[in-house]
Amino acid sequence: MNETERPQDPTRKYPQPDFPEQDQQYPGWTGPMDPPPDHGEDTYSGNALLDDRKAVVTGGDSGIGRAVALAYAREGADVLFTHLASEEGEARETARLVEEAGRTALPVACDIRQEAECRGLVGTAVSEFGRIDVLVNNAAFQMSQPDGIAAISTDQFDRVVRTNLYGMFWLCKIALPHIPAGGSIINTTSVQAYKPSPHLLDYAMTKGAIVTFTQGLAQMLASDGIRVNAVAPGPVWTPLIPATLPETREFGKQSPLGRPAQPAEMAPAYVFLASPNASFITGEILNATGGTPLP
Repeated sequence: MNETERPQDPTRKYPQPDFPEQDQQYPGWTGPMDPPPDHGEDTYSGNALLDDRKAVVTGGDSGIGRAVALAYAREGADVLFTHLASEEGEARETARLVEEAGRTALPVACDIRQEAECRGLVGTAVSEFGRIDVLVNNAAFQMSQPDGIAAISTDQFDRVVRTNLYGMFWLCKIALPHIPAGGSIINTTSVQAYKPSPHLLDYAMTKGAIVTFTQGLAQMLASDGIRVNAVAPGPVWTPLIPATLPETREFGKQSPLGRPAQPAEMAPAYVFLASPNASFITGEILNATGGTPLP
């Protein structure tokens, strides 16, 4: 085997820390990030795994959500994705990538902390698509509090719980009548569910709850032919990082691969779990942590 035939070394496939120190206001923006994130723009090729599927992806304007929307489109799916009203510029870029793949893109400004907005979102998806084949609950909020539990305000706690748990619960409940047998729900949990960082106490708590919710709902819906799984990423280089963590220079260095993942490296897990190739997989947590062992 010559050098050009060797698989790419995963420790060096993408930039490694140390990164330039950078700080952004929440929710963060892709453009200023150094190094720039890879969502699969030049690297993801589809294989018709999701032909004519109708997908809903929350938090699809940037980061993992953008990478999933792009991958789904290149696999043949139409994609409705949510974004905050303040992220319209980021949402336009995701829509462009979906449409470049020849699929329908429906960006929807939605605050999933509000039940009425979740209901409206599902109504839009059903009105435009007729059904929901894949629901990806990906939107999340975190804010580092290195000074301990006393620094976590009730407002912050409420925002974390309502974004990460209430939104997921409402969307699953409201969307279920429109998900046919063979459909799939995929939630985003985290390495934090199993190895919580003290400065992300409230966020980690919600990610642990998502694991339990996923496993319970999977059993509830198995007889209906609807699969429910989750992806547990490790550190991923997204705008949420410079917007919510106090320092970014060594972000991801703690993973056994020595670097953070790029969003493009998460997307194949969501494609697999949504595809017919995962037809006997439900109630599973697919760990994508760069080597950090999880239960």
